[in-house]
This record gives sequence, C-alpha cells and structure tokens, in this order.
Amino acid sequence: MSLLIEGAIGEGGRIVEDRFVTIVDEDSLAAVADDQPIIVSRAVFGLQRAALLAGSTPLGILLFGTDDPADIADDLSRFAVVAIDFPKFTDGRGYSIARLLRERHGYRGSIRAVGDVLRDQMFYMLRCGFDAFALRHEALIEDALNAYRDFSDGYQTSVDRPVPWFKRRGTVGVAAPAAEAR
Repeated sequence: MSLLIEGAIGEGGRIVEDRFVTIVDEDSLAAVADDQPIIVSRAVFGLQRAALLAGSTPLGILLFGTDDPADIADDLSRFAVVAIDFPKFTDGRGYSIARLLRERHGYRGSIRAVGDVLRDQMFYMLRCGFDAFALRHEALIEDALNAYRDFSDGYQTSVDRPVPWFKRRGTVGVAAPAAEAR
C-alpha cells in the first residue's frame, strides 16, 4: 500500500491510500487489471490514447518538467489526476506546470507532486495548485502534514490567492497604515 497526502490550503492535509498505479512504459500497461486506476506517462497516453479514454476506470497522466501542459489541454477534463514529476528538489519546472494547468487551462481535478518532494516545498506547491503529494520517504509523511500550517498567508499572488497581500491587507481586518502627518 502506498500513501499520499491530499488536501488544499484551507482544508488541511490528510493521509490517504494511493489507489493509482503509475505506468511509464507501454509494456507495463498490459499487466494492469482492467478496473485499476492508473496514471500513465504522456508517451504511453500518446500511444494508447483511444483505448485509455474508452476505459471506465479513473485515469491520470504523468507530466515531466519538459512536458507542455498545452499538449494535453483538450483531454484535461478526462483525467482524474495530473501527476507532475520532480526528479530533484531543485527542479522548479513543476511549479509552473501546475500553475498553467490551474490558471490557463482551468483544470479543477487533482494535481499531485511526485518524486523528490520535500516537506519544506509543500506550502509553495499548494499555492501553485497542487493538492496531493506522494513523498519518496513515507516515514516522513506525518511530519509533512505540518506543511499546511507553516505559514498563515503569502505576499505574492498565487492560484489560491490571486490578489497580492498589499491589496488585501486593508480588507482582512488589518488597518492600512495611516498617512504621516505633515
């Protein structure tokens, strides 16, 4: 059984069982049960698109930093989950992909960070539109739940807060600074 963390900012996180099996090559696809939810690489999706979309089980797609989300934009509504791979924690391309999926392509399904995902990055990933995290080291999963409480707000615009903090501050109960007397 594989575990992951699900939940958006404001909801908090929860540990859940991962129902999906990830398939990165066409040969592995034949070994999966017909009713098994799967996440397939973009390459496998390209080769088996018609058969995969004709299936009745939940389908997801795995994107890498070199993938352009515009290439799958027409099929986004058919995916229960979009998994974005982080080959190493210093690779930030997945943040941009998540934001493009949410803001430009209007994707409302689950966006999952997979690979070298660190607890310290989760808050920022949440702000970019991620709502699920498959950590390489499941022993750290309990501590990773704390990422939902690391910060109460952010300064910059984000998927979850399109208005920057300096424009919100007078509307959330914090008085705007008074003009200095001359």
